[in-house]
This record gives sequence, structure tokens and C-alpha cells, in this order.
Amino acid sequence: MKDMTKGFPAKVIIMFAIPLMLGNILQQLYNVTDSKIVSESIESGLAAIGATAVVSNLLINFICGLTQGFGIMIARSFGEKDYVSLRRYVAGTVKLTSVVTVIFTVVFLIVIRPVLVLLNTPADILDDAVSYVRIIIAGLVFVALYNMSANILRSMGDSKRPLICLIIGIVVNVGLDILFVIVLKTGITGAAYATVISQFIAGICCFLLIIIKYRHIIPKKDEWKPNRQQYGSMIAAGSSMALMGCIVSIGTVILQSGINGLGTDYVTAHIAGRRVFDIMMVMIFTIGLSMTTYVSQNLGAGEYGRIRKGIWHAIVIDTIIASALVIFAYTLGGRVVKWVASTDNEEVVSAGIRYIRVGVLFFYVLGPLFILRCSLQGLGQKIVPLVSSCLELTVKILSTAFLVPWLGYFGVILTEPVSWVVMIVPLIVVYIIKRPGKNIESRDKKTLDNSSEIC
Repeated sequence: MKDMTKGFPAKVIIMFAIPLMLGNILQQLYNVTDSKIVSESIESGLAAIGATAVVSNLLINFICGLTQGFGIMIARSFGEKDYVSLRRYVAGTVKLTSVVTVIFTVVFLIVIRPVLVLLNTPADILDDAVSYVRIIIAGLVFVALYNMSANILRSMGDSKRPLICLIIGIVVNVGLDILFVIVLKTGITGAAYATVISQFIAGICCFLLIIIKYRHIIPKKDEWKPNRQQYGSMIAAGSSMALMGCIVSIGTVILQSGINGLGTDYVTAHIAGRRVFDIMMVMIFTIGLSMTTYVSQNLGAGEYGRIRKGIWHAIVIDTIIASALVIFAYTLGGRVVKWVASTDNEEVVSAGIRYIRVGVLFFYVLGPLFILRCSLQGLGQKIVPLVSSCLELTVKILSTAFLVPWLGYFGVILTEPVSWVVMIVPLIVVYIIKRPGKNIESRDKKTLDNSSEIC
């Protein structure tokens, strides 16, 4: 466990973020490797996976957001050193995550084909896409198991052990991809089964770690009973984070329908460019994600000045990372996109390269956006981050309706940067107004003024 209420903020944030960053980069590198294996072994396989990615990501992002929101309450109890409440929140996390996961799995297994048709998935890849994503959805329970367990550990400052479990899962995934897709020639369903089995292993490992290493946070018999006030707080925090991720993913789903309408070549170009772009974006995103735990723990401990200092430190860190990524995108990014796409089609490669080179310039906006959004969530501000995400959804809807038909794939490239610029404005305004500890500072100043008058 790591107490984030002590130590130099920048160092504490970086040390917590490094395992998160490594884990996410490894996950994205696996996605790149998976894309490479599929693209070289299965005709139109990469396009089929790309056409379903937005739907599976919608479900995964909802589960991730839900468990992250539950983790906010656990982290706050950890900062307060209130272990009874902490165990009750752990019990609630297990129960609520299980119910939501079962409902989502059943519903989406039923509706997935009509959804892909609605998204204008090209007819030549529709059957493969449905076969692939149904297996992924059936394994959603293992995604939930890993994210629930990992976010419980991270809420107490432990970001290293979830990384170890993730690495085990990734190694298994790559091995099974090679076995199923290349050796056994099982096609796109083999890639799906490899993913689900690896998620199962990562989830079980992380869950067992809690049972073995953190027995003191396992709820006692009476702590499994629902507490209306605590469950209300959990549902508010969890649903806010989940809806935020879900709204962003819905926007991506809508945008994907516009990409699908451009044809299979652009679907391939986008998934290749997006694989590389996601690896870069992870390095920005994990600093923001770290701030959720950092802010929640310090809020529980009443360290308001430390919260403000940590936010500024995080923005400086992300700015440095963004500069390094701009250099990478304009020197080596093109070669990586071409390698992932596994094609000599110049139009496909060129579109993927343009996607990452334009988007990376706006990482200077995206970094502070993630930091402020996650920090406000940690402070208990649920509405404004949702409003910010709704603005992103609006931009993506308008882009799909007007910008993509007008500018083609370049309209797709511009969509996210424009949405980031729009989204950050309300976050900055609310952070200034709701600055952590502002009310306390005002009361202290008023008390000091009154004392001066008495003297």
C-alpha cells in the first residue's frame, strides 16, 4: 500500500503512475502485436476487429469507469484511515460490479449484430466482426474481475501488483494468438478466444492477490450488508465515472459509423493509426488517472494545499511527455503505422500517419484536460466532468453529420482535437471556482480579519 498524502507530490504521482503507464503501454503494444498477427494471417481481419472495437471499448470503458468510481470511495476511506468503511465499500464494489456486468453481457449478446449493421459495418466483414465481438462480450465478466480487483488495489496506492497480473495476461495472450491464429489457423475467433482466456488469467491473479496479501480489507460478515448512505455514494461516484467513459465511447461509436461509410481501406487506416495513437495517449492519460487516487486520498486526509500543488505538478509532467511524443510522431510514427497496417497501400498508410501527426499536437490540451477531469472526480465533482464528456459527444455527432461528409477522413482526424479544446473550458472554470480548500481559506481569512478587529 502507498500513502499518497506524504512526500513530494511530483515524485509520488510519478511513482504511482509508472506502473499504470507501463501496464497500459504493454496493453496497447499487445493490441499492436495482435493487429499485426491478424492482419498478416487473416484477410480483412484487421478491419473486422477495428469495426467492432468501438462497441467492445464502450462496454469495457463503462466497467472501468464504474470500478474507478467505486475506487474513489475506497481511496477516500484509506486517506481517512477508516478501515471499516473501506471494507464496506469493497463489499459494495463486488456486489454492484457483478450485477452490472451480468446485465450488460446478456443485453449486448442479444443486440450486437443489429448494432454493427446500424454502424454501417461493411458487408464483406460483418460476419467476421459479429463472430469476434460476441466472444469478447461473453468474456466481459473477466474484464470486470480484473478491473474491479485492480482498482481496489490502486485506491490504496498499490499500482505495481495489478501491473504484474496484466503482464502475465499479455504474455499468455500473445502466446495464444500465435497458437490459435498462426499455428491452428482458427481465424478471427481464435484471436477472440486468446483475448478472453488471457483476461480470465489476469483477473484471477489480481483477485487472488487481494485475498492473499490484503486480507485486512476483505469484508467481515456484517460488512456485506448494504448501507444505504455508502451505497448511494458509491452509485453516484461509479455511475458518474462510468457514464463519462460511456458518453465518450458513444461518441466514438457514432464517429466510427462515419469512418465505416468511407470504406474498408479507411477502416484499416484508422485502426492502424489508432493503435499507435492509443499507445502515445496512454502516457498522457495515466498521469490524469493517477490524480483520481492522489486527490481522493488527500481529500480524505484534509490536505487541500497538497491537492492544488499536485495538480500543477501533474500538468508540468504531462507537458514534458507531450513534447517527447510530438518528436516521436514526426520522426518514427510513420514507420510504426506502416508496420501495423501491414500494407503497401499508400492511401491507407498516409491516412494513418496524418491521424497521429495532427492529433499529437493537441496533447498539450489533452494532458491538462485529463488531469482536471480526474481531479474533479476525486474531489466529488460529478456533474462538470459529465458535462465536459457530453460536449465531446456533441462534437462527434456534429462531425459525423457534417465534417466527415465534407472533408472525408480529414474530418475524422480533426474531430477529437476540436472536442478536446471545447471540453477543457468548463473544467478550467469549475476548478477555479471550486478550488480545493477555497472555503476553508476564506473562513480562515475571515477569522483572521475578525481577530485583527478585536485586537
